[in-house]
Amino acid sequence: MMDHFSVNVSDIEKSKQFYKEALAPLGNEIKLDFGTTVSFGKKEIISGDPAGGFWIVEGEPKLIHFAFSAASKAEVEAFYDAAIKAGGTDNGKPGIRPDYGAHYYAAFILDPDGYNIEAVYHGA
Repeated sequence: MMDHFSVNVSDIEKSKQFYKEALAPLGNEIKLDFGTTVSFGKKEIISGDPAGGFWIVEGEPKLIHFAFSAASKAEVEAFYDAAIKAGGTDNGKPGIRPDYGAHYYAAFILDPDGYNIEAVYHGA
């Protein structure tokens, strides 16, 4: 069901060091570091996603992002359409996100409380 999630942190360096140390005993490490955005995941890639499933992003704390796994581009599009129909607000129409990966196909919606939710397909 879940693909990944992220939390905003007020001090990216402090939080990066905290999670690096706190998650190491669980077999996790930093997977990607873009300066103001850092991902963590298992040292051994289990799910086929080399980016990891837990992200920290420098920004206003207490804002949360959830990404749900989709089995196809059509599922991403169906999620987007259903979420808009249910009262969500567009935060990124379905499409490839080349900054996230060559095959990263996703759509973003703000839910009724303003949370950024996503459906993502990692296939070709």
